[in-house]
Amino acid sequence: MSVFVYQTFEVKQDKFVEALKNLRMIQSYRNENYEHKIELLSPISGADHTYAFLCTYEGLAEMELQNKKMFEDEEYKKLIEEFFLEDIVQGSMNTQLFRSVTGLKNDSAEKNK
Repeated sequence: MSVFVYQTFEVKQDKFVEALKNLRMIQSYRNENYEHKIELLSPISGADHTYAFLCTYEGLAEMELQNKKMFEDEEYKKLIEEFFLEDIVQGSMNTQLFRSVTGLKNDSAEKNK
């Protein structure tokens, strides 16, 4: 069952160019070095400087394993250090976890019996 991590954050206006560069580097590094997919989402509506990461993992255990590996990786920690300390508004990060819903096809078959 897939697990999705939706993480939003507000980019500082005066650090916009640097933040986007760092976000792309983080995205690229994680996609190339870890067993999950990460997408960078930009706003179409709502708060103009609120961006998001959408990460897809095979399950909760895989999410935990990949997070452990990332935070043991010195190169990755250097990438996120500037982003967390310099590029986003303090306190603006919000993380939500979702999982895919399975079994809907079976539920429909049961209803028709």
